[in-house]
Amino acid sequence: MTEKLSVEALLEEARLNASIPPPAERLRLREAAKLSRAQVAETCDVGRSTVANWETGHSEPAPPARLPYLRLLKGLAEIYPPDSTPAPAPGPAADPAPHPTPAPAAVPAAFTAAPETLRGADGRAIEGDPGPCIRCGIETTYQSTDGRPLHSGAMCQPAGPQTAPSSPAAPAPVAASPTPAPVPSRPERRARSAARAQADTTALIARAVQDEAERAGGDEEAALKALIKRAIPDVMHLFNETRATARYDYTAYPALPDILKKPSKKDPDQIWEARPRFHHPGYSLKIPGDVKVTALDVNAAYLSALKCWLPIGKLEHSTGSDGVDPKRSGVHLITPAEWAHPHLPDPIGDRDEPGALWVTNSTLRLLQRLSGPKYGLTDAPVIHESWTSGATENFLDALRKLLSAARDEAIENNDTLTLEYVKAMYSKFISTMGESIHNREMIRPDWMHIIHSQAYANLWGKAYKASQAGLDVVAMMGTDELHVTGDWRRVFPEGRGVSQMKVKHGDAKASGEYTVGTVGR
Repeated sequence: MTEKLSVEALLEEARLNASIPPPAERLRLREAAKLSRAQVAETCDVGRSTVANWETGHSEPAPPARLPYLRLLKGLAEIYPPDSTPAPAPGPAADPAPHPTPAPAAVPAAFTAAPETLRGADGRAIEGDPGPCIRCGIETTYQSTDGRPLHSGAMCQPAGPQTAPSSPAAPAPVAASPTPAPVPSRPERRARSAARAQADTTALIARAVQDEAERAGGDEEAALKALIKRAIPDVMHLFNETRATARYDYTAYPALPDILKKPSKKDPDQIWEARPRFHHPGYSLKIPGDVKVTALDVNAAYLSALKCWLPIGKLEHSTGSDGVDPKRSGVHLITPAEWAHPHLPDPIGDRDEPGALWVTNSTLRLLQRLSGPKYGLTDAPVIHESWTSGATENFLDALRKLLSAARDEAIENNDTLTLEYVKAMYSKFISTMGESIHNREMIRPDWMHIIHSQAYANLWGKAYKASQAGLDVVAMMGTDELHVTGDWRRVFPEGRGVSQMKVKHGDAKASGEYTVGTVGR
């Protein structure tokens, strides 16, 4: 029984191989069905870039993906036959008698059984009178076994400016030469391609929300639970979509040093993320006072932090400052200088013990800026050793832009379901990219730490901006909480956008505003 099924599978593939459509038709069929390359890639168990290569002719489908791809194309061709080209309108001198229009075939030519080439006893193709090929319409002298013109081996020529000759009984009417459409420049083609790719991936988000809303029968809470449950695989799918044409394969995990490995499931690794927990020593909630404080919320802090320098190769060990370079990233063992500004948060965070510690590249870059001539706030840290590799700041930028656009659209449409779904995707994407049982596709704890500490570094920058504008920073906590005195709206734009700030609600200070007293300073 197994042998019979195997033979039939081979015969089916042979039939499909004989009728595989050209690359342009493959693209047309997919777009006609409104399928994304990601959907086709998932069905055939290949990457999105592979599907793109099939559709541009850079490569041909190969086993084991070839057979499911051919089956898909055949089915699509039966649903979406090629559009027939309307005949030009007859002019005043044209023959008014209508010509009969042949009935369309049930299955388009791209998937009908391929006719065989007429061959002689020596196996060579036999030539005859020239005529338009029955497959592509381009003139050929070769013939099929039934005497019709056919390119040898059904290897049709690529479509070009040449057109099939008209029948002598029906001369084509003379028409004015159309003005050729301007050829878009390479940047324009890239922009159109990027826009179409983003539209494809954005549609996946809308489709997921619609599917879960329909399954939940209008119960928004149930739909949100379902969306949060699928957030990790969904965001990994989107991430793979944005990486379709990238050169670096993130699944080729490099070996990690011991400092990035957890000693046990409950114990963390050795990396310090510089998480802030700052309270201004000059203010106190316990002392009555009338100093007005506003608790501000940074919108989508982790989403913004996806723009950071990530190592994309094997981490290499170095001592001193040898491994420190603007184009490298990783983790570093440093001894930070003393922080002598009690009115500003310590950029290294609040530590229980002084001395050397492992920090990420995001924290080191912040410390180096603050010790430079522009700020002059501290001395440069002492670098003892590093684990770094070549890095890029744009590795996650396409995903960041995609999720930011979806988030903005959800806010504009007051679409809470999509907004929470997007938030779950980017937050879980970051939190599970380390050693997590919830995401087996990505094991990069170094990236997770770098993104976390980038969010803290971004928050520190906002605190410094507020201080420079004359506001006192009363508190700074986590990745998104900044408490300031004074008129904060002249410093930060208000709103829910990624680059904006809003008054924080939903905590102990429900109004987002409170008063504090001053301590002797």
